[in-house]
Amino acid sequence: MSPTAQLFITCLMDTFYPAVGEAVVRVLQRAGARVEFPSGQTCCGQPAFNAGMRAQARPIAQQTIRAFENTRGAVVVPSGSCAAMLRHGYLELFANEPAWLRRAQALAERTFEFSEYLVDVLQVDDVGASFPGKLAYHASCHLRRDLGVDRQPRRLLSHVRRAEIIELPYATECCGFGGVFAVEHPELSSAMLARKIANLETSGAPTLVSCDGGCITHINGGLQHPSVVLNARRPRQAVHIATILDSR
Repeated sequence: MSPTAQLFITCLMDTFYPAVGEAVVRVLQRAGARVEFPSGQTCCGQPAFNAGMRAQARPIAQQTIRAFENTRGAVVVPSGSCAAMLRHGYLELFANEPAWLRRAQALAERTFEFSEYLVDVLQVDDVGASFPGKLAYHASCHLRRDLGVDRQPRRLLSHVRRAEIIELPYATECCGFGGVFAVEHPELSSAMLARKIANLETSGAPTLVSCDGGCITHINGGLQHPSVVLNARRPRQAVHIATILDSR
């Protein structure tokens, strides 16, 4: 019997990148999983949680727990930051509420980021993808530091046929998004973004791959800003890893 994956699509993917969500489904299915989509899901509550608004984050987190706790199989999240919220943020949020903490722990134990699920759970590192070009990988902060996921996306990308993987200088540095950080500290965020874009230019790779919609949105915004001067012969874009893995 095929393993069942419950897809938690996240706000950014649902609103701005529905095509990425469709790519996630196709890749999971190609890897042998049966994908289900609980309709009661909304936001994971991370923006309010990170802003210190715990009272506002609590009912959102409860809604997410309710949406998934009566389903079976792993909960797969195409975002390191949202997966980290489900795995770690909820345990902190409900630390003093034993009943809800137990429910949060049950959800955390079956939650996986997309690339992590493919490699560590399904034991798949080659999904038959083919992408003709140079790719650089940006390791998002929540994915690498909160979840310890770095080997998995790199392994998946290494099996993409015709792709040349270019090591991004200072690949583990933050792009400056950080959710509400970019709003609360715009000057710092802009400086970090400029450094990330300069490193992308140095790499010579026209496509930057990430596992987080927030990073993709932030970096693409910088690439489209009129103050950013790039080689006009080399289009630059940031894309979700599912887009590359879905390429044939």
